[in-house]
Amino acid sequence: MTDRVDLRNVHVAILAGGSGTRLWPLSRQHLPKQLLPLLGERSLLQQTVERILPLVPLERIYILTGPDLAPAIQEQLPDLPAENLFIEPSPRGTAPCLGLAAMKLRERFSAQDVMISLHADHAVGQPERFREALKAAIFAARRGYLVTVGIMPTYPETGFGYIERGPELFRLGEWAIYRAVRFTEKPSLERAQEFISTGRYYWNAGYFVWTLGNILDEYQRLLPELYARLDAMVATGNSPAYQRIWEQIQPVTIDVGIMEKAREVAVVPCEMGWSDVGSWEAIYDLAPQDAAGNAFLGEGASVAVDTRGTLIYAKGRMVAAIGLEDMIVIETEDAILVLPRARAQDVGALVNLLKARGWQNIL
Repeated sequence: MTDRVDLRNVHVAILAGGSGTRLWPLSRQHLPKQLLPLLGERSLLQQTVERILPLVPLERIYILTGPDLAPAIQEQLPDLPAENLFIEPSPRGTAPCLGLAAMKLRERFSAQDVMISLHADHAVGQPERFREALKAAIFAARRGYLVTVGIMPTYPETGFGYIERGPELFRLGEWAIYRAVRFTEKPSLERAQEFISTGRYYWNAGYFVWTLGNILDEYQRLLPELYARLDAMVATGNSPAYQRIWEQIQPVTIDVGIMEKAREVAVVPCEMGWSDVGSWEAIYDLAPQDAAGNAFLGEGASVAVDTRGTLIYAKGRMVAAIGLEDMIVIETEDAILVLPRARAQDVGALVNLLKARGWQNIL
């Protein structure tokens, strides 16, 4: 049934400006995780583009990033039209970034055109399911809704946001499209367990679909000051005022600024083998493992004796391990990281400590 969805005038904006600090020391400021070949020979950004190409041609794909990463992105995507690289002068959160992209697209095309927003640093094990869910979201977006794709949760994760579904709005073949009634940020473990037990909550992957007219109407209603500044930026073109106006914008996420307060919001639930690739533990879960549950990645050689449940990433040198259990060992040219897998989320705090101590040269 979803093969009947109109895919004309659909544009894809891919957010590619994050830093990926929880994957230090491999992910760095100048080459963050979305530009690294963490899972295969292609970077996560290249895999994201390849995943969407069966739906939308490259000339309707746009990469949203900062000035420091633009050269590396152009190198990884040499066929991307130069005008499809949207550069934000500095980080201001997803609401300003996506709002500016929507305004630029409306200037080029039509308010009735559809915009899909994706992240450059995720993994999807079932890309066909991913594309079918997006088709269902496009169907709902053309009927006036701001649409999000919700990931069916497999455990009570406390590091993700959740979306609560309301009544069913449409059915498109096998796909049920529900009204979204609530967004909840990173709940406690007890609340996450409650969410899972109801069967009405989904992980918020940050995948959104809307028409340009509908989303910009909500910006004008909910974030009028931001809307006015973005409108002024588009009007200035590339004049010196462009960056000056941008620096006046207060950071805000699309979830907090728009989605939590928008009038007509829908959710398309989907199981697609999704991962945010947000930590070394996530990399371990996605990597091939031997009979002892060990995963060996990287270009360097690794060997392990009496070792179980351990991830070893060797960038260049030999890494040898004896007697490890449920550990992570990451080797790069200038840093070595060793930690229990259960502490993988703490790498971000370690990076903050390195920043505070002035170790900018290895960040």
